[in-house]
Amino acid sequence: MTHRQWTLLAIVLLAVAWPLLSPFSVTLLNYIGLYAMVALGLVMLTGVGGITSFGQAAFVGLGAYATAWICTSPVAAQALSWVHADVLPWLGLVLGLLVTGVIAWVLGAVTLPLSGHFLALGTLAWGLSLYYVFGNLEGLGGFTGISGIQALSIAGYELTSPRLFGIIIWAVLLLGILAMNNLLDSREGRAIRALKSGRVMAESMGVDTSRQRMKLFLLAALLAAVSGWLYAHLQRFVNPTPFSLNISIEYLFMAVVGGSGHLWGAVLGATLITLLKEQLQDLLPKLLGTSGNFEVIVFGILMLLILQRAADGLWPLIAARAKRWVKPASTATASAHVTQAVLARRKLPPAGQVVLDATQVTKRFAGLVANDAVDLNVKAGEVHALIGPNGAGKSTFFNMISGVDDPTSGSVTLMGQSMAGKPSRAFAGLGMGRTFQHVRLLGQRSVLENVALGAHLRGKKGWIAAMLRRDRHEEAALLAEARKQIERCGLMSYIDTPAASLPLGQQRVVEIARALAAQPTILLLDEPAAGLRHLEKQALTELLTQLRGEGMALLVVEHDMEFVMNLADRITVLEFGKVIAIGNPAEVQANPRVMEAYLGVEDTEGAPA
Repeated sequence: MTHRQWTLLAIVLLAVAWPLLSPFSVTLLNYIGLYAMVALGLVMLTGVGGITSFGQAAFVGLGAYATAWICTSPVAAQALSWVHADVLPWLGLVLGLLVTGVIAWVLGAVTLPLSGHFLALGTLAWGLSLYYVFGNLEGLGGFTGISGIQALSIAGYELTSPRLFGIIIWAVLLLGILAMNNLLDSREGRAIRALKSGRVMAESMGVDTSRQRMKLFLLAALLAAVSGWLYAHLQRFVNPTPFSLNISIEYLFMAVVGGSGHLWGAVLGATLITLLKEQLQDLLPKLLGTSGNFEVIVFGILMLLILQRAADGLWPLIAARAKRWVKPASTATASAHVTQAVLARRKLPPAGQVVLDATQVTKRFAGLVANDAVDLNVKAGEVHALIGPNGAGKSTFFNMISGVDDPTSGSVTLMGQSMAGKPSRAFAGLGMGRTFQHVRLLGQRSVLENVALGAHLRGKKGWIAAMLRRDRHEEAALLAEARKQIERCGLMSYIDTPAASLPLGQQRVVEIARALAAQPTILLLDEPAAGLRHLEKQALTELLTQLRGEGMALLVVEHDMEFVMNLADRITVLEFGKVIAIGNPAEVQANPRVMEAYLGVEDTEGAPA
């Protein structure tokens, strides 16, 4: 059976068993569902997006307190006296989502520009702050809390039974998993996955990483708020205790233990931690002869073991062992039956037109001048090579003309437009594609998915369309374009292979295919022949020659002089950040300054160096 069929079978078995479960088991499953909803948001935020948060319990509290206030506050009752009582909990959901969205947006705007441990500490700070806000506002009942919350009602029927309410909890959770799965299996999902690998690479593919990170942050916060709303109407009482920092850490435990990069890992982690906590709270005080939250110690040890022995969590281990019972689905044919949309195509400029023009580009790092007034232009239908000894400033210059860094002085023009101060995604939007000196790929994703990321700007469908599966026509077209470039680069036999398992030379070819998927006007290649064997270099030379014939502009940084001399139309040579020669291969090879830069000069006694 396929993964989807196993999932449907598990849901059917849960539905059949639900009426037969004991009240205690139903209560445990209800809490597992609520916790898994928050852990699902953390899987997306931390496991997929690479953003660690210690404040998710505070967002759960916002959802819970919003509906508690609207259902019990005299102020709300007076303002909403014209609303039927059964509607109040649903207005509480709307209020909770609005309040959580606004607060999460403000907190995200302050916190997300941070990186590393500063980001994690930032989430910890506002998580603590919101917890004490809940406990110190008299309008929210202080640390005593709010009781008498109205039961949730559907079609006039009150869900006062935990068994009935649990159906709603698990239905919402399963719909959330389905929506997240659809999102990750889309153009936007590839952009989200690229955030963790490196924002430089994602931006160069045209992804607005700051916007994607904010959307992920909001998504995780809203999932937590929905969990809080359901919790409030299940308990019909709220106080600050379930929204403390300790509970936020438990949510993070659930995501990491289950498998922080896997959606079903959220359910697995929530189940393990909830059952373990329930057993340890009774067992440990009996063993130790005193009361206390000793289960936290066990959780800490468990976390260390998981990080040491199974850094990706338990779900991948279970999935690997169950692989023989799960029929794999080929990503290469998954969208073959879907009618393809027509992707926008970029018209290449006429041969000889200057596509990229760098004028007097200088870069200083304190007292070090990495590039000194460098002039370089690349024309449509030509291969321009940039060469020089190690430390000549090639990589620094490469980053400035692709938007990764800003020059200290000088100007960079792309397709006639000044690119001063613009991010690398703006360069991608004008038709620049690039590869990297140190390969940057989504290592655990297939070659197909990696190459499809390059076509990001050629699609338009957003998150909502992806979650609702309204992007299938466009997705089929993007995958078809990716397959076309994979075949063009001779990688069809690796189409479903994880990119990290390929040799370095093949990974570089995957980067070239990814850049070509964007249909660039100009292609910047950083050491494309490194790691390639002789026949592979010949195939690459033929491909780049073909691209030049189609009218594409190419700028190549390369140390393999034979490869450069057989391919380039013009060559610019850098030494210590300065241009020392420019011309065709024959002129450059005959230039004494170039020979001196590469080979040095003989320094005999009595003769000047």
